[in-house]
Amino acid sequence: MLDPNISRYIWTHTKRQQLWVLMIVGLSMIPYFLSLNLPKQIVNGPIQGDGFADPAATQTFMQIAFDLPLVGQVTLFDGIALNRLGTLFALSGVFLLLVIVNGLFKYYINTYKGRLGERLLRRIRFTLVDHILRFPPATFKRLKGAEISSMVKDEVEPLGGFTGDAFVAPALLGGQAIMALAFIFVQSVPLGLITAALVAVQAFIIPRMRRRLLVLGRERQLTARELAGRVSEIVDGINTIHAYDTSNFERADISSRLGRIYKIRFDIYQWKFMVKFINNFLASVTPFLFYSVGGYLALQGQLDIGQLVAVIGAYKDLPGPLKELIDWDQNRQDVQIKYNQVIGQFAVDGLLEPEIQAVSSERADGKLTGPLAAINLGVTDDTGAVGLDRVNFTLPPGQTVAIIGNAGSGAEMMAEVLSRIIWPTHGQINIGDADLHSLPESLSGRSITYAGPEAYFFFGTLRDNLLYGLKHAPISDPVFDGPALTQRQWEKREAVWAGNPDFDINSDWIDFAHQGATDQAALMPSVYAALDAVALTRDMFDLALRSNVNLDEHSELKAKTVEMRRVLRDALTKADLNGLIEPFEPGTYNTEATVIENLLFGNARSPALKAGAIINNPYFLAVLKQQGLVDLLFSMGTEVARNAIELFSDLPPDHPFFQQLTFMRADDIPAYAMLLKNIDKNKANVSEADRAMMIRLSFDYIEPRHRFGLLTREMMAPIVGFRTAFHEGLPANLKDAIELYDPAQYMVSGTLLDNMLFGRISQKYRDGVERIYGVAGGVLRALGIYDTLLSIGLDFHIGAGGKRLTSVQRQKLALARALIRRSDYYLFNRPLSTLDTRTQEQVLTASLKYLHRDGRKPAVAWVISNARFANQFDRVAVFERGRLVEDGSHAELSQKNGIFKDLMSA
Repeated sequence: MLDPNISRYIWTHTKRQQLWVLMIVGLSMIPYFLSLNLPKQIVNGPIQGDGFADPAATQTFMQIAFDLPLVGQVTLFDGIALNRLGTLFALSGVFLLLVIVNGLFKYYINTYKGRLGERLLRRIRFTLVDHILRFPPATFKRLKGAEISSMVKDEVEPLGGFTGDAFVAPALLGGQAIMALAFIFVQSVPLGLITAALVAVQAFIIPRMRRRLLVLGRERQLTARELAGRVSEIVDGINTIHAYDTSNFERADISSRLGRIYKIRFDIYQWKFMVKFINNFLASVTPFLFYSVGGYLALQGQLDIGQLVAVIGAYKDLPGPLKELIDWDQNRQDVQIKYNQVIGQFAVDGLLEPEIQAVSSERADGKLTGPLAAINLGVTDDTGAVGLDRVNFTLPPGQTVAIIGNAGSGAEMMAEVLSRIIWPTHGQINIGDADLHSLPESLSGRSITYAGPEAYFFFGTLRDNLLYGLKHAPISDPVFDGPALTQRQWEKREAVWAGNPDFDINSDWIDFAHQGATDQAALMPSVYAALDAVALTRDMFDLALRSNVNLDEHSELKAKTVEMRRVLRDALTKADLNGLIEPFEPGTYNTEATVIENLLFGNARSPALKAGAIINNPYFLAVLKQQGLVDLLFSMGTEVARNAIELFSDLPPDHPFFQQLTFMRADDIPAYAMLLKNIDKNKANVSEADRAMMIRLSFDYIEPRHRFGLLTREMMAPIVGFRTAFHEGLPANLKDAIELYDPAQYMVSGTLLDNMLFGRISQKYRDGVERIYGVAGGVLRALGIYDTLLSIGLDFHIGAGGKRLTSVQRQKLALARALIRRSDYYLFNRPLSTLDTRTQEQVLTASLKYLHRDGRKPAVAWVISNARFANQFDRVAVFERGRLVEDGSHAELSQKNGIFKDLMSA
């Protein structure tokens, strides 16, 4: 655990580096003291003429001589004889040299401090995250993710800056202040006493005034952390907020919190600047005394001008280190408070020992062979409610067990306890003769697989999340050479200095050998089979077809584009579905495509030419007018608006008919109704904005879909003619803004489905999309690119927490992620609760079959949602009110007049 004393913690982990930099600080005091004394020599010597009685007089410069006991005087360098002007320039040159030397010392010390601080900050952050990974499960019920992440990210940030200053700052600043004060005493004892007295007052008053700032700073930190947690709750609960119309309540809560933070911050500003005013006043009193008292002593002959100048120069160097030393002390106390707050949050009971999670490329003790057994198991939550009560349950190797029970029966909790998601309050869980909780996760975490109704998915692709459960340890490191090798060596060295593991995230982390594969390509058939088992393959297929493909990774698709279209057409012909697709053909209007698609005959790459914005493009408008299409499209848009308003204005916004309107939303109807009234009143004087709004409405019109009878063959001809004029005169800045439909080329801006179809699906077939999918799968298999398509689907980015997937897809993905792991025990806790009963049974059957393929026979405990599924298992365990009330085979329990029979009847 982190040491409660921040200074001791810093010294423990950086003492070698601290001793080195303290030695450098000590050396830096020599040139610093010399730079304080040199102004006096310059003023008294060459400037005032001390030692230069006549113009020809000289002084020895840079003589190096000293006396040694028993040896006498030793001269290493006789020096150089310089006149008054030469001495002035020589001493000034030495002063400049000392300035440079002192600057270089500061540069090295500050750079070293920065590196020291960043290393320790990295160490602290890693330690905190390491503790999070070792928290007992119950701890997470009391934590807010945003608050914890805020602590790791922001609240420990000042610790890094303080690390470099923890010992160096008092040594460096204190040394400079002592040197300056000692120098003043050497020059004048009265001025030294005045300086020491004011420094003592300043050092006594200012730190005590700043204690209030520390209290306010702590309050500010706590309120800011709470605000972060509250904002996180709003993000997570946004659907509930919208559903219950509580957004203004949340605004009031946030406003109240921000008001409190404002008050604290304003109090900090007031107190801080009051302290600053007093500090500056005390610092300014000293020069006043120097000029008055020092001037008096100079007039009395007790102090020469050179000494006074040197004292004033030395004092100029005193307030800076002194002020920074006081700031350092405040910062030390502030950092200690923040540090205590952080470690207080991370000091939890029951923290897992590091050995439990030690990295291992192999299972710690081979394969688990004994039964997974709960002995006198009990679970009680924080409120005292009993979840499980004295349960004895055994899952032998190779056996499949159906666990049944209503909500709150303890069935779900049993699966969670066996998988270590919940820790038992009393009793224990054994595997063979070993306590499950004493085993390293490299053994239990690979031997036991769990999937429940709620699974978390990390920000990334489907592939990343599907294979996440196989990433236990770095199996093989990538090979580096040249600059990459140098960079990797630096990364490893810095990781060791910061107390971090030197793992390479770019290593191969997937345990292929344990999965019975040599690489990812050899693993994918097993992955695809798991997707089939959970009925997720079709979803992968759909996601792939609707994706924009990276041709650099899948160049074979571009090469087979034309063949893919031809084979699809042939397959549709064989299935007597010739009219299912209306292809794009130059010189022909595609009635299944929108008006704007027929106008451009291509995909707009530039946002300026998208359907919603293209009406504002000057060139596009000019060609529309030139081709006489402005009035035609305006009339079409007006009639589209009239028909839509007449048909749908009286319908509620959630009516299914609005799904057919691609050109207008339900909340747009009032605006278009008002626009129509204005147009009818001022037919001859319609504004350009109103005209553009109506023309834009016509762009998404499809006659076979919307069936308003507005698009005749005569109207199609000028739209087709528009293409030639538009593309021939396209300005240079728009040349690459549109990708034309080309039957011989792959459309980079289109989806894979667009490229396959090279047209639009006919509205004549209600199930046209389903029929296309049914035929497309065979086409892609025939071309040998079906697996490529699934691979593209796996590259789909699922967003934060998998929110781009449906709840059904997320549950299927979680189950597939569990199935592909080759474990000895599988615990499934109602993993398919969002699926209908028929699909649940199909997926359950297919999953059990998948787990027992290739002669494998793992143990499976499945908390099922329907007692009817129990006949597929070797054994049935029935829970009620936290207890195991029935346990036996399906046939045995079916004969008894017990709870299982009641559940079957229900």
